Amino acid sequence: MQAMTAERDAGAAELAVAQAKASADLAMIAHQKLRIARLERQLYGPRSERSSQLIDQMALQFEEAQASATEDELAAEIAVAKATTVVGFSRKRPERNTFPEHLPRERVVINPPAACECCGGKRLRKLGEDVTKTLEVIPRQWKVIETVREKFTCQDCEKVSQAPAPFHVISRGWSGANLLAMILFEKFGQHQPLNRQAERYALEGVPISLSTMADAVGSGCAVLDPVLRLLEAHVMAAERLHGDDTTVPVLAKGKTDTGRCWVYVRDDKPFGGPSPPAAMFYYSRDRKGEHPQIHLAKYAGLFQADAFDGYRKLYLPDRSPGPILEAGCWVHARRPFFAMADLEENARRQAAGKKAIMLSPIAIEIVRRIDALFGIERTINGKSAKERCAVRRDLSKPLVDALQVYMQDQRAKLSRGHDLAKAIDYILKRWAAFTLFLDDGRVCLSNNAAERALRGIALGRKSWMFCGSDRGGHRAAAMYSLIVTAKMNDIDPLAWLADVLARIAAHPAHRLDDLLPWNWTPKASMIDAAAA
Repeated sequence: MQAMTAERDAGAAELAVAQAKASADLAMIAHQKLRIARLERQLYGPRSERSSQLIDQMALQFEEAQASATEDELAAEIAVAKATTVVGFSRKRPERNTFPEHLPRERVVINPPAACECCGGKRLRKLGEDVTKTLEVIPRQWKVIETVREKFTCQDCEKVSQAPAPFHVISRGWSGANLLAMILFEKFGQHQPLNRQAERYALEGVPISLSTMADAVGSGCAVLDPVLRLLEAHVMAAERLHGDDTTVPVLAKGKTDTGRCWVYVRDDKPFGGPSPPAAMFYYSRDRKGEHPQIHLAKYAGLFQADAFDGYRKLYLPDRSPGPILEAGCWVHARRPFFAMADLEENARRQAAGKKAIMLSPIAIEIVRRIDALFGIERTINGKSAKERCAVRRDLSKPLVDALQVYMQDQRAKLSRGHDLAKAIDYILKRWAAFTLFLDDGRVCLSNNAAERALRGIALGRKSWMFCGSDRGGHRAAAMYSLIVTAKMNDIDPLAWLADVLARIAAHPAHRLDDLLPWNWTPKASMIDAAAA
């Protein structure tokens, strides 16, 4: 009976070790595929419209494979411990990143042995030490700060004297700047509605009512409005703007309406401009053309966007205060062709037994030619407008001219209602906008800057489902402007909001520019607290 038990344990151990090895191999393969995909994207740029989404999917697959490998390794250790004839398996892990130097260290020394384990002698001398470093986090700490203002009375005239009350963003000072910043950032930056925040805070022993938190949001947005106006002026002073919009569900009586969130991005880095990047968001209940006309009423310059009909009046030559030049987005133009030229997607559908997509040789050729233009752009990204323009005239212009001739020839062979004809007409009818980049080095080939700014809203829609009202949409647009701009300048939005909310009342009005994300310098107390 004992021999049968040992044999069974050995068989189970061998099976567990084999499963652990297989899981480790799968995790390593997934890791290497992810690294290769990221390196290829970094070196050669996106190969397709879905390249970033595919990398995200590969990252998720790697996470799951890594977690499964760890589970199987632990199961193998338990199984091997029961057997005596099976060799254990230890998975080779990739080298972990070293912990940042700025993190505080806490040294925990385990009591050393008092006597020799071999002979029992007590004449021990320290030979060295082994140190195991573990990253740990301290749970969030809550505290109540009591600000005391003592009253004094004059013994001569009986006048009562007291220090003035400090500024509080919230009336009666119930919320500190850090708590208020956290509520705002969680709601608009991390897409956590107030009711979910209230539930989490209650579990931590700090119940805060929903109405109280809503008061905090309203107060915080009102206090930050002067900074928002400076940000808006900075964006609208740009030489070139990226524009785009996306849907925002809005709660209505017995239903949900579809509002719009508009964004205008200033990003001068592609043509070597010195101005910091920034994004300005606006909200509207519908997608009428009057909204971008109001948003850009004082703007004149280059405007990169899709072919939305509501932008048409912006491009009128007699427009006041000045003309806006339309710059076409080659990414938008490329998408319908790519849908008819996706060889990789077709192979995946055939492998899965699904119906194959009808591929078009014309679409494949047009995509190839447009990709050649983007290949040239990657070599001049970040250079001055003059340098970019010179390279484009030498290398890109011949390709663009040949592309125009090719599309005109192919268009003559297609019927009016053909999808390929519609995609070709989209470009040819706006040829001046699509070729503006050949004469102006500030123009980009794509409108990706605006699409990146809207990415957070697309993620947020899955969390908060809808805005509660039009006023809520306007507040959300204001906070998106501040948070996205901070991220664009590599600033921690939470730390920046907390510091600005604490300082803005006493800050000189003529120096509010100092509080903008690209000019912001944290107080010495914040730096010391981070290093403590």
